[in-house]
Amino acid sequence: MLTQTVEYALRAMACLAFNPDELTPTPTLAEQTKVPASYLAKVLQMLSAGDLITGRRGVGGGYKLTRPAKEISLLDVINVVDPVERIETCPLGITGHDRLCPLHYRLDQAAKAMIDLFGSATLANLIEDAGSSIPLCDQQTATKLRVKK
Repeated sequence: MLTQTVEYALRAMACLAFNPDELTPTPTLAEQTKVPASYLAKVLQMLSAGDLITGRRGVGGGYKLTRPAKEISLLDVINVVDPVERIETCPLGITGHDRLCPLHYRLDQAAKAMIDLFGSATLANLIEDAGSSIPLCDQQTATKLRVKK
């Protein structure tokens, strides 16, 4: 369904949403999200290229969101890493198909549902309810993030 890279990107973005005005270094994000630092660095490059985060290198460097968490949908994050696309024509290129076959129709409906669901949810939605568990973080990290918020 969603790739591991997409999940890693969503984890990183959720953690950055807790401290929107602070630069968070890659090693800190890797620890908080339980994502290998070398892999996370590649994911962060994708998110930066997609203009969802901005970063600064060196001492005191790190990453932060480019805009408020309420303005970044989960679909925005997903589409930067591994876009979800609707099926408009026969993926097999079979001529004479004036509509999708039953299999491709259902795959298209699944893509539509994902687009609708993730397009209507924002990073802010993930972190709004302080009474629930912090998404994608272990209890120790959640406690640290709650204190900062």
